[in-house]
Amino acid sequence: MAVKHRRPGAWGWAWRLLCVVLAWLLAVSAWIIWVGDRDQAAPADVIIVLGAAAYDAKPSPVFEERIRHGLSLYHAGYAPKLIFTGGFGGTGARFSESQVAERYALKHGVPGKDVLIETVSRTTRQNLVEARALMQREGMHTAIIVSDPLHMARALRLCKELDIDALASSTPSTRFRSFHTRWRFLLQELYFFHRDLFLSAA
Repeated sequence: MAVKHRRPGAWGWAWRLLCVVLAWLLAVSAWIIWVGDRDQAAPADVIIVLGAAAYDAKPSPVFEERIRHGLSLYHAGYAPKLIFTGGFGGTGARFSESQVAERYALKHGVPGKDVLIETVSRTTRQNLVEARALMQREGMHTAIIVSDPLHMARALRLCKELDIDALASSTPSTRFRSFHTRWRFLLQELYFFHRDLFLSAA
């Protein structure tokens, strides 16, 4: 006697779909974390430090960690130049993010001739578009990207899209240490991953 197999009902299909979606999100999350945990630092033409918030003339704790890591790579001899990115965070700001970073670098022994800045970008994509323009102007071809670990996968994906020959070196001392802050940052990066995915497919 043949055994009849029941087809899954609406709830069965919904459960299968949920499992697929969860597996996908876990895989993307693991990829974002894996990319951020790798340090690819190697000799390059320039170190690009991606912008973050600044409070008047002082970098935010997140931005300061990025600047410090960029300076560490510079002083270790990985690249002879630094590019700091980031425009003016709000109306009435006296300094752009990149100007704040430049002041910090000069105070920490970096000669002015080794620092390049742009002061118009407001997003990661704009950071990299403006950095690419500076690289092209200066005849630079390779870059080390400095940002927070969970931000690095998106930064490298944008570098590939913008044809920037880039390696990643995440901040080892990221300020996103607690479960709450890391979880929020990861959710943000998951959103941007899928937004960029759908935009590029459109």
